[in-house]
Amino acid sequence: MRLEYKLKQKSKRNMARLGEFTFNGQVYETPMFMPVGTNATVKTLAPEELKEIGCGIILANTYHLHLHPGEDIVSKAGGLHKFMNYDGPILTDSGGFQVFSLANPKDITEEGVHFKNFENGDSLFLTPEDSIKIQMKLQSDIIMSFDECVKWPSTREYIEKSVERTLRWAKRGKDVFNNPEQMLFGIVQGGDFEDLRRHCAEELVKMDFDGYSIGGTSVGEDKPTMYKMVSYATKYLPEDKLRYLMGVGDPIDLIENVMRGIDLFDCVSPTRLARHGHAYTTHGKINLKNSKYKEDFTPIDSECNCYACQHYTKAYIKHLINVNETFGARLLSIHNISFLTNLMKEIRENIKNDTLEEYRDEFIKKYYGEGYEYK
Repeated sequence: MRLEYKLKQKSKRNMARLGEFTFNGQVYETPMFMPVGTNATVKTLAPEELKEIGCGIILANTYHLHLHPGEDIVSKAGGLHKFMNYDGPILTDSGGFQVFSLANPKDITEEGVHFKNFENGDSLFLTPEDSIKIQMKLQSDIIMSFDECVKWPSTREYIEKSVERTLRWAKRGKDVFNNPEQMLFGIVQGGDFEDLRRHCAEELVKMDFDGYSIGGTSVGEDKPTMYKMVSYATKYLPEDKLRYLMGVGDPIDLIENVMRGIDLFDCVSPTRLARHGHAYTTHGKINLKNSKYKEDFTPIDSECNCYACQHYTKAYIKHLINVNETFGARLLSIHNISFLTNLMKEIRENIKNDTLEEYRDEFIKKYYGEGYEYK
């Protein structure tokens, strides 16, 4: 069942967009935040809980699933949906981020990338064709081209070569892609150089992908630089196709990049922060490991109506985190994913009313305090 995107409304004041798609009879609205389920599970949460929260697309990691249990096992199970019992849409990344995080420049060749298995040190080799074939076997709904995610900062000379390689890899992957039930996205790279971002975007559009991702952001650059990178790309992408900003989840970055034309976001931060005792709240991020919460018998966030906030207190969750009880991470994961899901709902409402800029300004005052400056 192929996911089809429809653009419903555009802001008159910025590049924010409202859209929707239907999957399995369910209508999903964009902009949307997608929780990350690296190993075919969003850490500590059941699929039923994700649906209760209101999640739509969730992410799975091609590289990790290739290692365990292997794409053949997932395929024999009937694909990711049946394997993990999730009937909503699923997106898989390509393994390109592992180029950034696990491979050295000398390991990146025209043919593909040499990796060390992060678990046992075994040598691995991944090509653009391999990545697409693995994702077709996983049977996710949206799949990514294999790209090189370049470290920041990098020289213009290196990024120029990397962009051309990413474009050649995108073409090679598209040539072997043959599943009409899936959508294949191209990934725009180019660092913080506007002409390279434009060139990459325009060349990918010529290849006519089903949607487009923006990669190479949130890799160490400051926020103004990230926002420029996104703007450099989105202005050259077609309006009738989805735009996905990879690996970005800080609340203010969701708002700012929606205003720059982004429809989809993903990040591991809600569950990763939860495992370390951190929670998003309306008035900023808090660390429940702090001693001041020992006798705080109020909800994580008085303005949140999630399961965790309805039934449990900061003091109790602090206790669970302190004694390494998994239930503490579960409750904070439920809350953090609910917080970002609700944030996206409020963003969509303010796009409808064309008041997103005012919403952003008010959000900054409450979340960061007066005098906040982007860093």
